[in-house]
Amino acid sequence: MSILEVTDLSMSYADKQLYDQASFVLNKEDHMGVIGQNGAGKSTLIRLITGQTLPDACQIKWQRGKKIGYLDQYAESAHDLTIGAFLQSAFKKLYEIEAKQAKCYADYATTLDDALLTKAGKYQEQLEAADFYGLDVKIDQVMTGLGIDVLGKERQVSSCSGGQRSKIILAKLLLEEPDVLLLDEPTNYLDTEHIEWLIGYLNEFSGCFMVISHDYDFLEAITNTIIDVAFGKITKYTGSFQAAIKQKEVKKEVQLKAYEKQRRQIEKDEAYIRKNKAGTRAAMAKSRQKRLDKLERLTPPSDNLQAHFNFPYLELLSSATLRVKKLSVGYNKPLLEPVTFSMSHGEKVVLKGFNGVGKSTLIKSILGKIKTFGGTAQFVDAAVINYFTQELTWQDPNQTPLQVLQDAYPKLEPKTIRQRLARAGINAANTLKPMKLLSGGEQTKVKLCLLELKPSNFLILDEPTNHLDDETKQALKQALMNFPGNVLLVTHEASFYAGWVDKIFDVENIQLKR
Repeated sequence: MSILEVTDLSMSYADKQLYDQASFVLNKEDHMGVIGQNGAGKSTLIRLITGQTLPDACQIKWQRGKKIGYLDQYAESAHDLTIGAFLQSAFKKLYEIEAKQAKCYADYATTLDDALLTKAGKYQEQLEAADFYGLDVKIDQVMTGLGIDVLGKERQVSSCSGGQRSKIILAKLLLEEPDVLLLDEPTNYLDTEHIEWLIGYLNEFSGCFMVISHDYDFLEAITNTIIDVAFGKITKYTGSFQAAIKQKEVKKEVQLKAYEKQRRQIEKDEAYIRKNKAGTRAAMAKSRQKRLDKLERLTPPSDNLQAHFNFPYLELLSSATLRVKKLSVGYNKPLLEPVTFSMSHGEKVVLKGFNGVGKSTLIKSILGKIKTFGGTAQFVDAAVINYFTQELTWQDPNQTPLQVLQDAYPKLEPKTIRQRLARAGINAANTLKPMKLLSGGEQTKVKLCLLELKPSNFLILDEPTNHLDDETKQALKQALMNFPGNVLLVTHEASFYAGWVDKIFDVENIQLKR
């Protein structure tokens, strides 16, 4: 039985056609993954079916009475609540029933009206049926599962980082237990342990869901159907992610064979027409021309613009490039035991550990961007650092990628900037689109393009793979492997750094125990 039917979806931005009469169905048993390259329209699709964005044309039909839970990739919260209070708000109706019950008992104390006790008893039945007295345990389980427990229930939501707020909102969404879950890049701010917990949760989820993700291992573990958003169409495949990719390759091969067969026939007919448009076979040639004019011509399988990265290197002769000695980092108080490590020339190091443990804080402290509680971090004098932050924030989000790069490098010709953006996988249309309208992956490509324009010998990257499609991840990985200088990398994706980094520094092991 279908929960959602999307029919004849058409939508375009400027000169880019996102959807052209696309259709798909979400069934009640579907654990659906949504794939497609950056900018294909995956996040826009979720905004369309939730009514946040209006299409040019479409029929969107939800089954009536279904409760829908939605997490987008830019999940924010301005609530001036503690984490505990925010998560309790997932059960607002139950707490309202408890308050009504308490009022019944309070009124009974003054009126001795037995009807109030009867009413309170009915409220008690509702609370017990909803397992109201087990809510604290349920909240604790989800907090632990997503790694929020380290923040504590008393911490203000507004004081948390963007990644932490995303996890907190995801926790509230899961606690609400909707009939349909719509999740946009839910693993972006989760480490391996908490991704495994989410996999278990989703596999046990009784409703249906749609999950946008570029973490293909995650999709393989949770899905039984895939929709592929590409070139204005939505194609649905049954089975796991790997099964969908195989089906997609078969379809591509069939499409290519049909295209080649038609192309050869067209060339044969056109040659016949040229040869016989005058003479005894002119009527036959004219007939073939009419047939060609009416022919619906097939298109070959297309590929999106592929990203290629190359980070220019400045020669560095020193053998030791970074020394960190007894560095104590944090904001209001230290997060970690004093940190000591060093890096030598050309060494590539990964910082790992669950989110909130202090990886980004450690990097910012090493760079001198935030104050420390003691210790030192010193780069060699000739070190030239290129730093990638995970936040997608822009000084003016209305600027286009072309304008952003022009402001950063005013001496570069517009033609050169366009070429560099194209190499990073940004097409001509997106080059002139405001940053705020680009997908998370496209914005990340612009940030990586900025890094490419600055020669350096020390790359520091904080979660650069968030939002990137697999093709772009592979291009970035190859560029980092080829870079002769140092790389200090924070990422939760073990498959991204496996096999080419020199050291893995587990920050979790030096976390201060509370």
